[in-house]
Amino acid sequence: MNDRDFVNYEELLQNEGVLIAPNVGKSMMPLLRENYDIMVIKKKGAERCKKYDAVLYKSRGRYVMHRVIKVRENDYVIVGDNCRVLEYGITDDNILGVLVAVLRGGKRELKCDSFILKLYAHLWCDFFPVRAFLIFLREKFVKIAKLILKK
Repeated sequence: MNDRDFVNYEELLQNEGVLIAPNVGKSMMPLLRENYDIMVIKKKGAERCKKYDAVLYKSRGRYVMHRVIKVRENDYVIVGDNCRVLEYGITDDNILGVLVAVLRGGKRELKCDSFILKLYAHLWCDFFPVRAFLIFLREKFVKIAKLILKK
């Protein structure tokens, strides 16, 4: 999800306690589809996030929605569902909110505490090494295909 100059997610979460926003970006595919799904994000409370939570945080001046794959004593290890590079050092101070639901196409609500989304999160995170390797292969395939098509 990209930062937008006219939207201050921190302020909205602080004032409203919930943020409803369209997804921008591909890092959380297939859960969140760009310009199609709408995220419902609840303001982070005092409690620590849990493994498998999809969290909204601010990193290098940008808003990012990625998933917690490991909870450490002072920080989290986080990665997007469609990414293969782990992010370290994300602290509770960086995290603004937690995804609680997805409005599929803006219509059908999928709650993050539902069985199907919990199963998805477990499979997606627990098999991260396999998924990362497949994403790596896809990236190489796309790169080779582009080179071939240019000729």
